[in-house]
Amino acid sequence: MTTRAVPFHCPYCADEAIRPHGDTHGEWECRSCLRAFRLGFIGQLSPTDLTTHAPPTTEAPTGRRHAS
Repeated sequence: MTTRAVPFHCPYCADEAIRPHGDTHGEWECRSCLRAFRLGFIGQLSPTDLTTHAPPTTEAPTGRRHAS
């Protein structure tokens, strides 16, 4: 995993008009919505973290209803 990953779009407006912001790594600015943001890597999750901290899911319908 690289620590120099580059975002492809702004997390606020989803535009691709972003560029580095300031002298600190991980800081970006969006020229479309005029926001500055910081991205960083927190760590990796273990498979047990994914099952114990997962949000509750709702059951999706299993099939389509057909008009009679």
